[in-house]
Order: sequence, then structure tokens, then C-alpha cells
Amino acid sequence: MCERVPLDCCGGLGNVDLSKMDVSLVEDFLRHVNLTDPSFCLAVAAIAFNPLFWNTVARWEHRTRGLSRLVGSPSLACYCLAFVILLLNVYRSHSVTVAMKTQARWDAMDRTAVFCCGVALMVLGTTLVVSSFLALGFTGTFLGDYFGILMEEKVTGFPFSITENPMYWGSTANYLGLALVPFTEKIYEERSRRPKHQ
Repeated sequence: MCERVPLDCCGGLGNVDLSKMDVSLVEDFLRHVNLTDPSFCLAVAAIAFNPLFWNTVARWEHRTRGLSRLVGSPSLACYCLAFVILLLNVYRSHSVTVAMKTQARWDAMDRTAVFCCGVALMVLGTTLVVSSFLALGFTGTFLGDYFGILMEEKVTGFPFSITENPMYWGSTANYLGLALVPFTEKIYEERSRRPKHQ
């Protein structure tokens, strides 16, 4: 007869006993984030939908040339998709901003250092996004290769010399920075309302 050996569910984690893990940080996070708030759910949906949409349309165009045939040329089709992508991004940014304003405020965020960190992240993010756009051009940024609009050579200069996906990293830095800045705006509002001592 074979002897049964108990399965070690956490052997790959160095036998970590998850039942003894301190989850107070996660509990604290969940106290400050309302996952059921409609604006939060809408923002998450917009974040997930946008890249899914444009990648699906671009791959469909690459396989069928359906959008190019519909509007009459690959360039015009690329510009039309770019216009839709820009509108979706504006809506995504709006929904993320609304969601952040409806969430509870964590007092630890009300610090000048947090505000400065948020601004630094947005400066970094904007630098990566704008320099990516300038390096790729309009059709290079908005999936022109799927429409048959190819660049003469691969772009390897800044910011592609420091990361393969500067547009995504830049957008992520912008949203993280935006998440830090609005909370600290209240500090400056409160300071401006305080009476000045003579």
C-alpha cells in the first residue's frame, strides 16, 4: 500500500505559514478604498477596456484591412482610430479623477512630501509620454504599423533607450502622481484660509 504524504501547499514559498501573516496593512488599505463605489468600478472598467479595444481593432485591421476599406485609405483609418483612442483616454482620465475624489482620504497623504512626490511622478510621466510621441510620430504612436504605415527603422533613441515601453510607464507614472496630488491640495486650501499673523 502507498502511504499518503500530506501536500505542502506553501513549499514553493519556503514553507511560509500564511495563517500567521500580518494582514493589517491590507485591512488598512481596504478601509480607505471602497471597491464597490460605482465611480471606482467605472474607472477600473475604463482602464481595462481601452487597451483591449484598441489592440482588438488594430489586430482586426491588420488581418482584414476592414477599417482602411471602410474609410478609403490606411492613413485616414489610422487617424480615425487615433481620434477614438484619444476620446477614450480623455474619458478614462476623467473617470479615474472622479473615482479618486470619491474615495476616503488617508491622513498620511496630507504631507508636502507626498505632494512633491506626486508632482515629480507627473513630470517624469509627461516627459516619457511626450518624448515617446515625438520619437514615434503620430502614426507610430497610434498603431500605424497595423495599418501598414511602417517607420523606416526601429526607434532606439530616448526614451526607448531606457525602457521598451515608455508610453505605458509614463502613463502609469502620471496616474500614480495624480493619485498623490489631489489629496494634498486640501493642505494648501487650509493654509490659505488661515489668518496671517502680523
